[in-house]
Amino acid sequence: MIRCPNGHYYDPAKHTGCPACGVQSIEVVPTRARPVTPPVAEVQATRARAPGIAGDIQATVGLLRKKTGLDPVVGWLVCIEGPDRGRDYRIRSEKNFIGRDPRMDICVAGDEGISRDHHAAISFNPRNNRFRLLPGDGRGLVYLNGEEVDAPRELKTRDLIELGQSRLMFLPFCGPEFQWDSHNGE
Repeated sequence: MIRCPNGHYYDPAKHTGCPACGVQSIEVVPTRARPVTPPVAEVQATRARAPGIAGDIQATVGLLRKKTGLDPVVGWLVCIEGPDRGRDYRIRSEKNFIGRDPRMDICVAGDEGISRDHHAAISFNPRNNRFRLLPGDGRGLVYLNGEEVDAPRELKTRDLIELGQSRLMFLPFCGPEFQWDSHNGE
């Protein structure tokens, strides 16, 4: 055993310096949080261009986005049961594909019971302010209020959507009381 200058004893076969004193030659500075890019930003960036083609100027643009220059939120899904419980997902105008892959418009990454691509889709029609739930082409089934969805079904406020192990509550923003077309910053 060796005694350090501060009076601690340690075994030099196990430690290169006194474990009680720590490493004296290292300057410890406070750490700063690194900016984290939220998954939503990644998904929006992916939506802004065609997958695999950076800056594709011929990418499809939704009607509402074309009129307003924005792709505003029109509703939300909130996970009330499942691995991502408490998380919310933004619904945009027209079709929103649901799956585990980050390239999906609505990415429920934590639930392995959800197909990677196109498990289901939610559409918002800006012409009639209606939301619909559509079955996807993935292996998994989708349920609306406990009933299997095998054809497009209209969504109502607080409807429950089940996919994999997750239950998602639907909350519309646009509808009879509010439409983006009639609120252009006035």
